Amino acid sequence: MKIFELDIFWLTIAPTYYGLMYALGFMFAYWIIAKRKQFSKVLVDDLFLYVFFGVILWGRLGYIVFYNFSSYLQDPLGILRVWEWGMSFHGWVIWVIIAVLIFAQQKKLNFWKVIDEIALTVPIGLGLGRVGNYLNGELLWFPWYTGPFAVNGRFPSPLLEAFLEWCVILLILWFVVYRSSQKSLSSEDNSWTWAMITGTWSFPWQLSALFLMLYWFFRLIVELFFRVPDPQLGYILWYLSMGAILSIVMIVVGIIIYIMQKKNNETQ
Repeated sequence: MKIFELDIFWLTIAPTYYGLMYALGFMFAYWIIAKRKQFSKVLVDDLFLYVFFGVILWGRLGYIVFYNFSSYLQDPLGILRVWEWGMSFHGWVIWVIIAVLIFAQQKKLNFWKVIDEIALTVPIGLGLGRVGNYLNGELLWFPWYTGPFAVNGRFPSPLLEAFLEWCVILLILWFVVYRSSQKSLSSEDNSWTWAMITGTWSFPWQLSALFLMLYWFFRLIVELFFRVPDPQLGYILWYLSMGAILSIVMIVVGIIIYIMQKKNNETQ
């Protein structure tokens, strides 16, 4: 949905709510990672160049492959109509992992440390994206719902997802950072705010695995009980939507990462 539309000579300016939420998500993520000062400003700038273009490109391709492949087979030029949006978290999370692998190798950094920094900020972007879905009237359920924040008589499931993916996951991740930071901070600095900004944690893989498990668990709950599937796909297997199936896969991946890295840490 467009926020406004302005024609200036031959140029039309028409920002969308969804685009605005993506921009805000990147801005907040950059500010937090720069503020934490785990990496130099030059490294943070380079990291966001790697991530930004990949998120936009692969988020779009992920949506095409996972959610609307048959439609784009019939209309291949539709892939180029990026202003119509259609983005997939499953798509761009794959690129972020690849981008961070390349970035960490080139800059000789610990991959898990970099990806954990990103994991601390992703819930903000996810939550803002769900707010964009709500403003666009997308991904709703429960017809004839008349409660708070209803959209055309439907339950505002994007706002529930925003609460779970943004507030709950973010608080859990930052709490892990805070608790892990208590031992390394002096008594006068051992505060919630200071630990959030400067804190480190025990294992440089912990936050990534925890994020994967938490996000996909909450996403699975919402997909099963509080959302209708994408209309062009419907249910893929029994009452499982494409989002639910991909969520189950990612929960398993998160558990595998946690178990393998914990074993590696114990043997060192």
